[in-house]
Amino acid sequence: MLIKKTVHGSQIKPYLKQIGELRINVFREFPYLYDGSAEYEQEYLKKYIDSDESIAAMVLDDDQLVGVSTGIPLSDESYDFKKPFSENGYNLQNIYYCGESVLLPSYRGLGLYSHFFSERENYAKSLDRFELITFCAVDRDPNHPLRPDNYTPLDPVWEKYGYRKAPQLIARFPWKDIDETEETQKELVFWTKQLT
Repeated sequence: MLIKKTVHGSQIKPYLKQIGELRINVFREFPYLYDGSAEYEQEYLKKYIDSDESIAAMVLDDDQLVGVSTGIPLSDESYDFKKPFSENGYNLQNIYYCGESVLLPSYRGLGLYSHFFSERENYAKSLDRFELITFCAVDRDPNHPLRPDNYTPLDPVWEKYGYRKAPQLIARFPWKDIDETEETQKELVFWTKQLT
């Protein structure tokens, strides 16, 4: 039976291991092609339990985590996420950042992705101090050799939810792709939506 559960701040801690495993599993797919490690994931996710205003909207099948979507005030994020906004004159205190939305393939098409977006947006609105909500997505060459023939970009879905691509807002992160021997720099483009 599918159970939707949303937790905040330190309440996320018991789920960190499963969230990390799910990120590694799902982000191996195109376009991220992420060859992750459990050690890195636990360090990366620690900020969510350190923030009083973070969120993890989860979907569990009995006690197995099959989907999760996270969010955190941008001011609580790492420098690399904040940099594109500070360089473009944004007030970081007014922005809520949405992290990953990852869902195992067999649970897609059930309306859970929409649930993730509404949970994060409603929570950010309830905090009553955020004007903008944002997330970022990796920018891959349309002719990338590992792009599946049946791959469909999510851009139209994000636009349907009211988000707009902000090509001037670009973050750069290194990670190792599943076909690489070492880390290389990747570009992630932000999408934004007004909350007020």
